[in-house]
Amino acid sequence: MRSIKTVYKIGQGPSSSHTVGPFRAAKWFKSLYPEADVFDVTLFGSLAFTGEGHGTGKAIRRILPDAVIHCNNDETDLPHPNTMLFKAFRGGELLGSKRIFSIGGGSIRWEGGGGHEEDREIYPQKTFGEMLYHCHQEGISLKEFIYRTEGPSLTPYLAAVWAAMKEAVERGLAAEGELPGGLHNKRVAKMINKTRCYNESPDVTMNRMIASYAYAVSEENADEGVVVTAPTCGSCGVLPSLLYFMQKDKGFPENEILEALAVAGLIGNVIRTNASISGAECGCQAEIGSASSMAAAALATLYGLSAKQTEYAAEIAMEHSLGLTCDPVGGLVQIPCIERNTVGAMRAMDAVNLSRFMTGIRKISFDDVVETMYQTGKDMNEKYRETAHGGLAEIYRKPV
Repeated sequence: MRSIKTVYKIGQGPSSSHTVGPFRAAKWFKSLYPEADVFDVTLFGSLAFTGEGHGTGKAIRRILPDAVIHCNNDETDLPHPNTMLFKAFRGGELLGSKRIFSIGGGSIRWEGGGGHEEDREIYPQKTFGEMLYHCHQEGISLKEFIYRTEGPSLTPYLAAVWAAMKEAVERGLAAEGELPGGLHNKRVAKMINKTRCYNESPDVTMNRMIASYAYAVSEENADEGVVVTAPTCGSCGVLPSLLYFMQKDKGFPENEILEALAVAGLIGNVIRTNASISGAECGCQAEIGSASSMAAAALATLYGLSAKQTEYAAEIAMEHSLGLTCDPVGGLVQIPCIERNTVGAMRAMDAVNLSRFMTGIRKISFDDVVETMYQTGKDMNEKYRETAHGGLAEIYRKPV
């Protein structure tokens, strides 16, 4: 299994699969053919259907300003739902071409099985069960297991990730106005944060703060701001909202936040390795479900729960996200995506509270629910997997 650093990528929204991945693909392909004077890119599958709303063309043109971009909506027999065909020309002659796949969370692969150097395997274990067994045999915690495997470079990397997450929250809380794309959605994070209900209880205040933080990051993402994949851009508000609350409102120190990020990254890594974090491949269960599992594990770590309780919290969060469709209205990462980030954060909190007391009677392992999610995603009708052809994307009509 790869480093958890590859779960967290700092990049521009609104979609890790549709903007961060294509941006990195364009950068890599250009490095192969620096002498080219013309680049031609064809988008297939989900990239073709929702690329305009997700800003795929803009992401590619940040690297290849004059690229000719086509959308192929007809070809269905694809190696991955997010497929791109890059071609490089010089003087009208083809220099080379490559099919590149945006596999989720900003990660890319290319035809023939290649990947970036950062994708080298560093964990001998593949499943969460194997990791738990190793921790038990060595008498170490999940945190110790991660830091032993990753080495000293992990802490500064996570510190940079956490700084970017906090900046996204704070920019989102300060911003106002309308989000781009034509749905006329107003930013509401600042309003939620500042509008106190009459005689508000501490629990309501907590929920309101967390909601405002989740909205803040998700609105930044929808506005093509800089966010962190956790594990994707579409689900980037779930984990930061809880960790920001735990630090700002509950006073948890920086080092403990980074440890929680590490454990959350391990959960996301297990999901990505054994299933998928791509909405185009497995629906929103792979994005919000994964983010909720990561956030539950992070919160359990901050609360000092055992490895078994942490696993159960992550399992609950995913189990009750099974079947969640990806049906972005207008092909934009706004409806239902922004609100869904808040719901994912709340589910993570509930999962941790259940795990405190119920771990001893559980029947389903985290590995079981990850495998179930993947099978469910593969069985899901393609129109509910980020093509904007079904669900809310089909039913919703813009107000006149």
